[in-house]
Amino acid sequence: MDLFTIVVDIINYPFRKFKSFVKKKLGWVGKPIIQPYRGYGNHYQFFIKGRVIEDTGLSQPEESDSLWQNLLAMIKRYSSSGISEVEVYAEFNGETKKYVTDDDGFFIVNQVVPQGVINDEDWQPIRFYIKRNDRIYTESVGEILLTRKKAQFGVITDIDDTLLISHATNMRKKLRLMLFKNAKTRLPFDGVAAFYCALEKGTQNNDEKNFNPFFYVSSSEWNLYDLLTDFCLHHDLPKGPFLLREVKVSLKKIWKAGGGNHNHKLDKIRHILNLHEEREFILIGDSGQHDAEIYSQIVKEYAERINTIYIRDVKRSRHDAVQKIADSLKEYNTEMILVEDTEAAAVDAIKKGYLPPKALKSIVDEKTFNKRMSSDLQIVLDRMVNQE
Repeated sequence: MDLFTIVVDIINYPFRKFKSFVKKKLGWVGKPIIQPYRGYGNHYQFFIKGRVIEDTGLSQPEESDSLWQNLLAMIKRYSSSGISEVEVYAEFNGETKKYVTDDDGFFIVNQVVPQGVINDEDWQPIRFYIKRNDRIYTESVGEILLTRKKAQFGVITDIDDTLLISHATNMRKKLRLMLFKNAKTRLPFDGVAAFYCALEKGTQNNDEKNFNPFFYVSSSEWNLYDLLTDFCLHHDLPKGPFLLREVKVSLKKIWKAGGGNHNHKLDKIRHILNLHEEREFILIGDSGQHDAEIYSQIVKEYAERINTIYIRDVKRSRHDAVQKIADSLKEYNTEMILVEDTEAAAVDAIKKGYLPPKALKSIVDEKTFNKRMSSDLQIVLDRMVNQE
C-alpha cells in the first residue's frame, strides 16, 4: 500500500466512524441486508465472507439502461455503508454460529465441515440472518463450493482484461466503461466464455455432475461483486467463487478501483491452493498489470501443482518483461505462455489434454458470432443516423 493511501485512510477513519455513530443514534441507518459472497472449501473446512450493508435499492441491470441509470447504479455501489457491530447468525447443516461485523460491515465464516454433510451437490447452501426482538429481521442464503476429488484440475483466473474488457491501464477508458456500462453491456473477450466452459468440462469428466472448479481472483473491490456475478451469469461463464479486494474507504477508492496494491491476490491464491492440496491448477491472467509477477511467485511456492499459465498479451510495452518472467519459470517445469487471443490459449490447452479438440470449434464460432453481431449493430446504428 502506498504512503498516500495510508495517510488518507487514517484521516478518513474517524469521520467514517463518526458518520456511522450519528446515523445509528438518529435512526438514519437504512434497513440492513446481508450480502453473502460465494464461499469455497474442501470436505473438511470451508470459508465464506459476507457483508451487512444498507439497502441501496440496486435493481437488476438491463441492456436498455441509460448512461445515467448505469452511473446512478455505480454511485449506489460505492456510497453504500457497511454496518458495524451487527450480530449475524450463520446456519449450516443444522448448526448455527454467531458472528459480528467489523468496522466496514464484513464478517468471515471459517468452519469445519461436519461429517456427513457432503452429498452429490458441489454447491452447499448456508443461511444467514439477523435478529431483532428475538425474531428474524432479515435473512439471506449463500452458497459454498465444496469441490470433489474427481476434478481434472482447477482454474484460477483474473477478471479485468483477462475475461472482461476493462482497459485497466487506461484510466479514461476504464472509468468510461465502469461508470456508464452495466453487467449486460460490458463485453468479454471474444471466445472466452466458450473457452472457460470447455475448461470447466475438461477431458476426464464423463459424469455431467463433475466439473473443474473456477475461482475468480481480482483487484476489483467488493463493491463490484453484483456487477461481476451478473456479468458472468449473462455471458454463461462458469459459476465460481469471487475473491476481490477489501474495500478501503478513501477519497480515491473509485479512481483506484481495480488498481492499487495487488498483494491480496497472492494471499487469496495461496488460500485456494492450501484448501485444495490434492489439486493441480491452471492460472489465467493478462500482461496489463502484475499477473505475471504474482503467478511467478505462486509457481516458486507451489511448482508441482501449477500446470500452465496463460497470459493475455494486452500491453505490448510489457511483452518483453513478461516473456523474461516466463523464461525464468522453465527451471520449475511450468510454462507461462503469452497469447494474443483466446484461440491461441485453446490450441495449447488441446495439445496438453485440458480440452477435447472439438472445443476449438465452439470458441471460434463464438468469436465469429460476436463479430457478426457487432457488424449488424453498426449497420443498424448507421441507418438510424441517416434517418435523422
